Amino acid sequence: MDNNICQVYEDEIQLLEEEIKLLTEKYEDIQQESTFFSDEEILMSINSLQKEFQGESKGNESPSDLKAQLGSLETDLSFLMKFTGIQFRSHSKKTVEKTGNRTVQKHVLSGNCHSLFFQLEFQLLEMRNKESVSAVISDLNIVMESGENSDVSKFVSSAGEHGNLLTFFRSLSSYAEWCEHRRCTFLHFK
Repeated sequence: MDNNICQVYEDEIQLLEEEIKLLTEKYEDIQQESTFFSDEEILMSINSLQKEFQGESKGNESPSDLKAQLGSLETDLSFLMKFTGIQFRSHSKKTVEKTGNRTVQKHVLSGNCHSLFFQLEFQLLEMRNKESVSAVISDLNIVMESGENSDVSKFVSSAGEHGNLLTFFRSLSSYAEWCEHRRCTFLHFK
């Protein structure tokens, strides 16, 4: 009986140690991201936030204007989701490297298009110069549920090799829409 109780406590201790380890890693990631900003940048951000709270910002946009803009953006997003069938469920971003004019971030994005689930993992390299910002996607990894849609795997691997997200989303939207039409047609005849 005592051995069972000891085992339960040991299992609980192990779970707590693993949770502590995960929280420590998360804390270190947050600390790493915060060290990318200089003291001057942090002070400038604090000052601009204080000005906004005091109403001294240059925008002078009222809360009703901001609510109207938010409503308009939500309407546009809803339209795009209905139009393309793509709905994003989760997104996470981690800054891997940041120097003066170069930033590398790792993104993980998941969602579905009609009835097809997808998950994307990629790195985004942003290069800034005085006039513009250029972005390059690398290490694109696309994961999709296979099963009855195994014919799309060749396209997915090709899109992953070329790193072209726009082509992937356009093709996914079209493919998923026709899969949905096909499914409805077969349901009609059953």
